[in-house]
Amino acid sequence: MIHWRPKTWWIELHQRWHALTREGRDTFWLLGMLALVLLPHATRLPWWANLGAGIALAWRARLAWTDGKLPSRWLLALMLVALLIMTWLTYRTLIGREAGITLVVVLATLKCLELKARRDSLVCLYLGFFLILTQFFYNQGIGTAVLMLGAVWGLLTALVMGQRPLGRPPIAEVGRDALRAMLWGLPLMVVLFALFPRFGPLWALPTDANGRTGLSDTLTLGQVAELALDDSIALRVRFSSTPPPPEQMYFRGPTLDNFNGLVWEPGAPALAKPQLSGAPQSYEITIEPSSLPVLPLLEGTGKAMVSAGGSDRLTVQQHGIEWIRRGGRGERLILQAQAWPRWQWTEELRPQLRRHWTRLPQGVNPRTQAWATQLLAEVQARHPDAAASAPQLLVSAVMNHIRTARYSYTLSPGLPAQQTPHLIDDFWMDRKEGFCEHFATGFVVVMRAMGVPARVVTGYQGAELNPVDGQYIVRNSSAHAWAEFWQPGRGWVRADPTAAVAPERVQRAPRPRPFAGLPGPLSQLDSSALQRLRDMWDAVDNRWNVWVLQYSRGQQMNLLKSLGWQQPDFQSLGQALAWGLGLTGLGAAVLAWWTRERTPHQPWDKALRRMHKALTQWPVAPPTGPEPAAASAWRVALLASWPEPRTGEQEALLRLLHELDALRYGPTGTAAQTSQPSQWLSLVKQIEALSRPTAALASAAHSRT
Repeated sequence: MIHWRPKTWWIELHQRWHALTREGRDTFWLLGMLALVLLPHATRLPWWANLGAGIALAWRARLAWTDGKLPSRWLLALMLVALLIMTWLTYRTLIGREAGITLVVVLATLKCLELKARRDSLVCLYLGFFLILTQFFYNQGIGTAVLMLGAVWGLLTALVMGQRPLGRPPIAEVGRDALRAMLWGLPLMVVLFALFPRFGPLWALPTDANGRTGLSDTLTLGQVAELALDDSIALRVRFSSTPPPPEQMYFRGPTLDNFNGLVWEPGAPALAKPQLSGAPQSYEITIEPSSLPVLPLLEGTGKAMVSAGGSDRLTVQQHGIEWIRRGGRGERLILQAQAWPRWQWTEELRPQLRRHWTRLPQGVNPRTQAWATQLLAEVQARHPDAAASAPQLLVSAVMNHIRTARYSYTLSPGLPAQQTPHLIDDFWMDRKEGFCEHFATGFVVVMRAMGVPARVVTGYQGAELNPVDGQYIVRNSSAHAWAEFWQPGRGWVRADPTAAVAPERVQRAPRPRPFAGLPGPLSQLDSSALQRLRDMWDAVDNRWNVWVLQYSRGQQMNLLKSLGWQQPDFQSLGQALAWGLGLTGLGAAVLAWWTRERTPHQPWDKALRRMHKALTQWPVAPPTGPEPAAASAWRVALLASWPEPRTGEQEALLRLLHELDALRYGPTGTAAQTSQPSQWLSLVKQIEALSRPTAALASAAHSRT
């Protein structure tokens, strides 16, 4: 029992740790590695699974610390049944990704409570290796890979411990052996990664295993404001020439034109492709995994093609000014594209589409519509054809109202005090506080109420430069909503009412503030060093995505071309894989042969070989079995060959063999646990002295006499 006294408890804890049995120490190591594997799952599992896993691991750790008795099998069976019932009640199934991983966690932690034999530890180890695999169903980033690589090393260390049942090998020594085994397997892993055929869906993970960008093909007021708090990366862009200014970096997503008073949805079909003019801007864009069919490309993009990532059947098609993916949802894409600075539609707007883009739900937001009618009358008093031929005059009037009517831009606009379908009335006429989707929606409602075709566009606006690799990063926090109105002779024209109330949101490149929000002087800390680390991490993470996660069948074929295959196919890939595996195996065999005598033996192995060589000089039949024979086997053979009375040399030799066995295989806490190789070698040297040819012959002659 440890008494937690100040300044001495940690000493007692250290002493108690070293006094643990070999089984207790190994059990603690295995439990620690399982906890490391389970830790990333904690945010995904239901609360009762986390609670049960924590109780099981802590219970088993306490039993290992106190050398207590394991719970009965009946109790474990009842716990298993209860956890199975909880899994069914939570997921309504026992199969599938979520329920399956929960069951594996339950089984692995419960198995620890009956951990008493080598077979039980192997089961826990194999379940731990399987749980490492399940981590990549959720996240395949470099951070997860590094963490799970450490977990693999820890479980391999536990596996090597299980293969050394004798003595008390130090953890550092066993860990080095496990690391050496991982390094031996590294060439094989590289060959399989580079040349194993990418068969779909065998190679690919399920589509729900990937992350998602935050954009959606619908818009509810407040949705984009929630994305503004998400700092994860949505896009990476590399420009081939001078990049456009931040206020021109609009990455266009879904176009939304159906409004029911609460939600915006896509509606009318896309028009013909616009006419593009000006010098095009070439760029490469990496789009993180998303379920959205619309690709958020730079506005004005007229050409785009997939350069890496995605399945073989993935294509991208242009619909008006939008780009749509066909297939390959939930996959990271790298595209080469060109964007033009100016575009316009030359065709006239048909009456049917005009009615569609001026439609508003009946009886919703009446005060805003009445205000728009009044504004229209004021403008038409000066310009009678403003709504039909000069809508830019109405746009200027609305923008001026936003700038002068004390509207404010906020991430937390809140909700009306009472539930109401007239959300735009509440925003436009009363609260006057909102995020970009509030201003875009209010602007479109006002324009439609004045008879001007208008719609909402969602996407991303702005990008931050990463000085490490020269790429521009667009985060989900840059999600944005703006508006478009139809101008005769020009087509759709972008109007961003957010720029009227918060121009800094559009004109300035976003840069995160790592210490923003901290109290007092902490918020003023210099974050430049932290930002540099973040930029480096983003660059490394991008390289990981491109070189590892995006390694596809096309890149395999390019690799074969560089190796000499003119027109590589699956047969060529199989040949290359066979050559790679053969050369890897041959190299391993040559390396093993080359180092067979150069690899230092363990101290005990070295002492055993010297003892065996010395004892073979005696005129006694050596023990049967593998060489070198153990000291106990030699002792049995010598006792059978030397009947009593024995000579002094014979008795001394038998005594030395007994002492050597005691030093190596004595019980816990005896000299076997504290003996050094020098003590083993000291006894072996005495055995060698008694086994010199002259002593052996003299002893044999004395025995015959």
